[in-house]
Amino acid sequence: MGHTKKVGTSGRFGVRYGRTTRKKIADIEALYRGYHKCTNCNKKRVKRIAFGIWKCYNCDLKFARKAYLFE
Repeated sequence: MGHTKKVGTSGRFGVRYGRTTRKKIADIEALYRGYHKCTNCNKKRVKRIAFGIWKCYNCDLKFARKAYLFE
């Protein structure tokens, strides 16, 4: 509900805000919603659980990093 395969999560905005803005939002959301490599166990199991808080689901370690990118 609210998105399609073509526009992804920015489909919830409908036709509002323009194509370029919706595409930028979709790209940013795809980055922080995906899995990232853990610096402790080197497995790709880190996900964002809150703003700036990341958790590895392999070793249960929590990190405080950047808000949208795990670097």
